[in-house]
Amino acid sequence: MHKNSLFLGVNIDHVATLRNARGTDYPSPLDAAFIAERAGADGITIHLREDRRHIRDQDVYDIASNIHTRLNLELAVTDEMIDIACRTKPASCCLVPEKREELTTEGGLDVSGNFERLRQACLSLSSAGILISPFIDPDKEQIDAVKEAGASMLELHTGCYADAKSLSEQEAEYNRIVTAANYADSLGLQVNAGHGLHYHNVEPIAKIPEIVELNIGHSIISRALITGLELAVRDMKTLMHNARVN
Repeated sequence: MHKNSLFLGVNIDHVATLRNARGTDYPSPLDAAFIAERAGADGITIHLREDRRHIRDQDVYDIASNIHTRLNLELAVTDEMIDIACRTKPASCCLVPEKREELTTEGGLDVSGNFERLRQACLSLSSAGILISPFIDPDKEQIDAVKEAGASMLELHTGCYADAKSLSEQEAEYNRIVTAANYADSLGLQVNAGHGLHYHNVEPIAKIPEIVELNIGHSIISRALITGLELAVRDMKTLMHNARVN
């Protein structure tokens, strides 16, 4: 991939959140996926949580079968989720930690501390032709474990950068991401990133040349309530592109 290129995966989980709030069959996550693609999304990301709080099993099948780009399926490392992934065959799976009571994913996966489980998940998913992308904190030990487990890419957790309470804290977290991206790239791993990114903090992350793809959801869907989804996706793509090429 050319270093001036940067892909956008649009997470549409919260379209399903809105649908489920009233128990209706609208708004449709599949319709949202089509609009995001038309606006320039390079892929669609969804998280099938164990409690099915937003995306449901049927959504996974519908989106995997009908979108025109590629599906990135976020999931916990459980037998049930690995089985669903192997049956639906998304282009990639982002392996994430998951706790029932959390509002959103709170940190990276401990690959080194759960190495054998992660290695087995990588074997099962890769045997089904699925790319594996563990979601990890920007940490050298975790990156080494991802490489050893057999994954070909990873996603760096940008949540600490996004949630920083001061400029100095944000700068420190940003430097961690830069260092991690450079190190992972040197090992031949594709580097993706995401979590907490929005229209006011995405540009510094988009400038990091080793990062291939950003996965962004909540901020895009939130803006879409005001501007419409197509414009919200296009605005994010423009910010990312301008940051990378300039």
